[in-house]
Amino acid sequence: MYAKYIKQEIPDLNGTGQTQAYYRMELTPKSYEEFVSQCAREGHTDESTILGVLSLVSEKLALNMAEGFSVKLNGIGTFNAKLGVRDDMLQDAFEEGERSHNAKSIMVTGVAYRADNDLIWNTSRKCTLERGGVSRLRKPELSLEERIQKAKEFLEKNSFMRVPDYVRLTGLSRTTATQELRRLALDPTSGITSRGIRSQKFYVLCKP
Repeated sequence: MYAKYIKQEIPDLNGTGQTQAYYRMELTPKSYEEFVSQCAREGHTDESTILGVLSLVSEKLALNMAEGFSVKLNGIGTFNAKLGVRDDMLQDAFEEGERSHNAKSIMVTGVAYRADNDLIWNTSRKCTLERGGVSRLRKPELSLEERIQKAKEFLEKNSFMRVPDYVRLTGLSRTTATQELRRLALDPTSGITSRGIRSQKFYVLCKP
């Protein structure tokens, strides 16, 4: 079975005046039941056995990550928990006068996964690609100035703004919104700056 690839247009990040492109696979969902059935059929194993093993692995993987372990599954990858501050709490900052959150304000917000090299190699070895089409950028309806104004109006009513908020305000894709906010935070004339790092980054109005 052939997998299809899509040529995806992305914004000009280098100031060349031309949009850039990257390639992504066109994904077809496969349900948990279909996957288990395939494993049972091709592995000559009862579905109940596979379901039991997967359930046990999921349960113990969660337990180990919750206890602070980084778990490596050979041929699959390495898993560890990611922490963040609750959505209703402002982020900490290493600044004088800032108060640190206690443990009740911090929670597991995701799981970091790094694929095993054998899994990557095996996937590449089995993969045969064919052209699937082209995906072009959706041009924003609002100008940059209008988007900045909407962001400022939002921040006047709210303590902080995250990327999903900017996506809803502007209609940009998440990738484009993330890149634009980063540029605005670096521009002292925009009136918007950032706090936090990586997935915990959020945006506020510059202090007068």
